[in-house]
Amino acid sequence: MRRPTLIVMLMAVISLLLPREARAGDDIALKTNLLYDAGLNPSLGIEFGLAPKWSMDISGQVNNWTVSGKRWRHWAVQPEARFWLCERFQGHFFGLHALGGQFNVGNVNDNLKYIFLGLDDLSTKRYQGWMAGAGIAYGYAWVLNKHWNIEAEIGAGWIYSKSDVYPCKDCGSKIQEGFTKNYIGLTKAAVNLVYIF
Repeated sequence: MRRPTLIVMLMAVISLLLPREARAGDDIALKTNLLYDAGLNPSLGIEFGLAPKWSMDISGQVNNWTVSGKRWRHWAVQPEARFWLCERFQGHFFGLHALGGQFNVGNVNDNLKYIFLGLDDLSTKRYQGWMAGAGIAYGYAWVLNKHWNIEAEIGAGWIYSKSDVYPCKDCGSKIQEGFTKNYIGLTKAAVNLVYIF
């Protein structure tokens, strides 16, 4: 899958295009969301300062695994503008985020309803499509030392998804085209390990 490489390259190019002031000192941070990582959804993010109390976080995740015949493949990107109540990268913050990505999931029999994608029966059907949305968030960053932080964040908003439905994980014939779902609810959950340059 080329998308993970594309996401990493995009983050690298964005960091090079930042104003020189944003690349100096502790105005850039790299992070990973430990919750996503624990669920075998490797994540990577970059955050940079925009103004004394403003920053921009761009996080992405990818999953290209098929484990025991269960398929949960996706990639997602979530840019977020953050307003910090104290100093940047410390304490309370509020965020406004967008999100987008693609998915291909099926043969997952775990009795969960993936309501945010409108996927009610993943044990017998496969869904392939895309999603986009936006939301607001609240978070808090704990300073561990000069370079390391732990950050917790929760967000809610709206997600629109559109997918094609297939009768089984490997079938090529569609049983429904353009299945859409609007979801309002949780759009972000993070416990980030952060390294500040």
